[in-house]
Amino acid sequence: MKFRNLSHTTDTIFRRIHFLFGKRNLLSAWWWGVKIGSNTRFDGKCYFKRYPKSSITIGDNCEFLSRPNSNLIGVDRPCMVSTLTEVAQLEIGDNAGFSGTVIGAFSSIKIGKNVRCGANTLITDSDWHPGDTRVGEAKPVIIGDNVWLGINVVVLKGVEIGENTVIGANSLVTKSIPANVVAAGSPCKEIAKLPV
Repeated sequence: MKFRNLSHTTDTIFRRIHFLFGKRNLLSAWWWGVKIGSNTRFDGKCYFKRYPKSSITIGDNCEFLSRPNSNLIGVDRPCMVSTLTEVAQLEIGDNAGFSGTVIGAFSSIKIGKNVRCGANTLITDSDWHPGDTRVGEAKPVIIGDNVWLGINVVVLKGVEIGENTVIGANSLVTKSIPANVVAAGSPCKEIAKLPV
């Protein structure tokens, strides 16, 4: 029985070592002028890029998982957090968790407290390629407290997701979703109310 637990114990030790090596991300954040609260942890390399004069603020006790097996559902890419214009503001609340999540702000992205982003999620307030005449203006994104985004969810510009809402796996969120609901689909729609 003890031998069977050895693999789990070894995995737990290596995971803690990865989090210790993850502290190098704090140096990268400092280099890019990203403000990070206390006790934020990294497993694997997280990429930061802050456009001059813009701001990126990350709260306390957040977690960024970027290694392929740092989340056993499977992480396809590292976490990437960026601002892409000088007016952009990106704010992440306390106790938020990200697995291979890409967040790109041209205007404003505000992520509340206790938000969980499943593997390979994307949050953006722009269509990107702003020089293309087919692209519209960036529009702010707001994700309320206690929101859970399932695996592969994409949140696009101009969306507000109300607090406590759960967005189902593989959903494409193109319009705002109210608080305290389960929503899913492409495009994402409310499918059930949650008890308040």
